[in-house]
Amino acid sequence: MLGATAHVDTFARDNLPAQTDQPDFLLDGFDYPEVLNAGYELTDAMVAKGFGDHTALIGNGRMRTYKELSDWTNRLAHVLVDDLGVQPGNRVMIRSANNPAMVACWLAATKVGAVVINTMPMLRAVELRKYVEKAEVGFALCDARLMEEMEGCAAECPTLKVLSFDGTSNHDAELDRLALEKPVTFEAVPTSRDDVALLGFTSGSTGEPKATMHFHRDLMIIADGYAKEVLGVVPEDVFVGSPPLAFTFGLGGLALFPLRFGATATLLEQATPPNMIEIIEKYKATVCFTAPTAYRVMLRAMEEGADLSSLRAAVSAGETLPKPVYDEWIVRTGKPMLDGIGATEMLHIFISNRFDDHRPACTGKPVTGYEAKVLAEDGTEAPLGQVGRLAVRGPTGCRYLRDERQTAYVRDGWNITGDSFTQDEEGYFHFAARNDDMIISAGYNIAGPEVEAALLSHAAVAECAVIGAPDEERGHIVEAHVVANAGFSADDVLIKELQDHVKAAIAPYKYPRSIVFADALPKTQTGKIQRFMLKPKAVRA
Repeated sequence: MLGATAHVDTFARDNLPAQTDQPDFLLDGFDYPEVLNAGYELTDAMVAKGFGDHTALIGNGRMRTYKELSDWTNRLAHVLVDDLGVQPGNRVMIRSANNPAMVACWLAATKVGAVVINTMPMLRAVELRKYVEKAEVGFALCDARLMEEMEGCAAECPTLKVLSFDGTSNHDAELDRLALEKPVTFEAVPTSRDDVALLGFTSGSTGEPKATMHFHRDLMIIADGYAKEVLGVVPEDVFVGSPPLAFTFGLGGLALFPLRFGATATLLEQATPPNMIEIIEKYKATVCFTAPTAYRVMLRAMEEGADLSSLRAAVSAGETLPKPVYDEWIVRTGKPMLDGIGATEMLHIFISNRFDDHRPACTGKPVTGYEAKVLAEDGTEAPLGQVGRLAVRGPTGCRYLRDERQTAYVRDGWNITGDSFTQDEEGYFHFAARNDDMIISAGYNIAGPEVEAALLSHAAVAECAVIGAPDEERGHIVEAHVVANAGFSADDVLIKELQDHVKAAIAPYKYPRSIVFADALPKTQTGKIQRFMLKPKAVRA
């Protein structure tokens, strides 16, 4: 049974999946008071615990203590309530790159009891509008440098109120100017531990976004579970990483985990490997979250003299960790690289290697509180060593916002993650492949049909099919097979034009890095494109 809600706007709770369609939640060991506000727990509560003078955030040329972060978020919270009229349960969208201002806005909105939707700066107006319509978003906070697409979205969503903030640390935007006049104290809304705090959007194989619903307790659980058990976070830790805060992987690794334990988060708007290396060396970062592609670059940098010896934990997720990267990292650092798997639906990592229990080409064992198994085609548990669908359950789980795909993801109380795995005789899990149409490229999930739709909006494209093509550096890249219309030359000039067209239509990282022209695409008798026929024979086998 859910506790009494503090939400005046009960949209989120009203649109939770039916209880019978939700997974089993294994909450033993995760006991929280009925009244729980994650925004308060990560700021004011930390000050009360004695961390006020400890550095919380580093970014855009400034260091901020926990006391400064607490005061900042309280001022912002007053603006949200007093000036914007945000009520508990309203949805607030945040559009920004990774910077302290984005974290402050997220925490402030959480304090006032809003349901927050963090979004990436690369999203276009058409993509933002899908989020607004799906979640009935009433408010948006946007970095002033990224207002163009936000304004384009607002033009199509007349009930959306947009306020700009300054992500550069100068506090010279509308939200910041209003906040300067506000008190540094704010009484956080007494939300229930079972109130929805966060909507994490993820693209389905159709390209239609799904919104995963996470409670205030869930935000605490992933910190008190994975971050405490696997990473052993301490106040002296300094975090660095590349995943966007808009991804739950990034929000956990670069905000929730450090702030829960009085540690420090460094935030980079351009989290390229060279920039991360600079931060690691400058601030002696100890915990890094990024994809194997970035770790490869770090390894090359170490050959050239980069000092990354301060890192005690290198967390790899988002794509398969190749054995050569794992092996070389141990050789060069003497420390393991911790491979793990998570999902937006599960909020964060639920199977992982440990510092004292790790091996190559292995994802590890379930994090404390989670159970996992591999399912055969008939839904029974697969024999050890046989590839099957991964099923998991634990203290977090899938709750889609009013989405019929809920019953496909959750079956018999288990979350079916969309990944194929094997389990060996010692209980370790080994990744085999994705079993849906998602393309994982450098840690990003990309829906092929969404890229196809963007390509088909160009006059030169008669038909197209998008697949994931193996790539040594990125794991996979988006590859488009295109049938050109008459009158268009299938050449390098058209390839560049199509790539630029996709970048302008949807988030640029989704563009096809490879375009192959064809006279026709393989199809079934009913006219359905057979994408699997376009994949390399080795992959098809």
